[in-house]
Amino acid sequence: MSSVKLKAILIKAENYNIAGNLAMVVVVILWGYSFVSIKIAVSFVPPVTMALLRFMIASVILFILLKKLEPAATLEKRDLLRMGSAGFLGVTLYFFLENTGIKLSTASNAALIASVIPILATSLDICFYRTKVSATQCLGMVLAIAGTYLAITANGQVRLDSVHFKGNVLIVCAMVSWVLYTLCNKSFGAKYSGLSVTAWQHMLGTALLIPLAITEYQQWKLFPVSILLHIIFLAAFCSAGCYLLYIYALRKLDVAATTMYLNLVPIVGVICGHLLLGETVLPVQLLGGAVIIGGILLVNLINRKDAISAKIIE
Repeated sequence: MSSVKLKAILIKAENYNIAGNLAMVVVVILWGYSFVSIKIAVSFVPPVTMALLRFMIASVILFILLKKLEPAATLEKRDLLRMGSAGFLGVTLYFFLENTGIKLSTASNAALIASVIPILATSLDICFYRTKVSATQCLGMVLAIAGTYLAITANGQVRLDSVHFKGNVLIVCAMVSWVLYTLCNKSFGAKYSGLSVTAWQHMLGTALLIPLAITEYQQWKLFPVSILLHIIFLAAFCSAGCYLLYIYALRKLDVAATTMYLNLVPIVGVICGHLLLGETVLPVQLLGGAVIIGGILLVNLINRKDAISAKIIE
């Protein structure tokens, strides 16, 4: 192949953002499969202890990357409390709730419920930042909430004594914690790089996991090497690796495109849970997941049109 043809192929690939799209495909697959790995790991390792092991490894990886790529990066003393609060919401509280929830529920349920994050983010954005929404966007949010109800209750009826229901509620609480974490990150603006923010939050959030993990010491026991491999996979690929790929994709693709990709994570999670763990997903739950994604697509469609209109005006 001549250098001219090779250059033409590379230019064409750049125009179609093939690298960015491939990065998001990898992110979707790994994050979708992560629910399965968590479910397997928490069957041998207590939920908080598992989170601690995972984020100790991820923190080391991110710290090394930070020192390698941004050796001059430091955390100002006045930002320590805010950064620690974000680490608590996005690492400590989120994974305490999610891991415990998945242990009581299923990987498939967790994947379905996780799809409500964009709607929760929009709702809290309205509450805190008084963002204006159209009637169509409100309809999309109502649809997503209705879909979440179907996904959580499984049979459309609330059974407070159901272990799965309790697990599902914990997963919903984890999603709320994650959305609060993303809103908290807005306060940092452009003061810190994405890598710097994530590395510091991982390290601070991991430190806050230690006292919680100690409360599980009576459940500590040796676990198989295969479980350790799942934890390493979650730390190296789903935490550190996917973060870097996601940041790369954000630079190549617009926010609307990456959001659409993230909507596929629950689908991958449900498929993996069914094929690898033999989990049963009721039709009404699949309907709930479809309604959630439909609501999200409706909201994103309006946002996309607004963005295009704004560009035309400019």
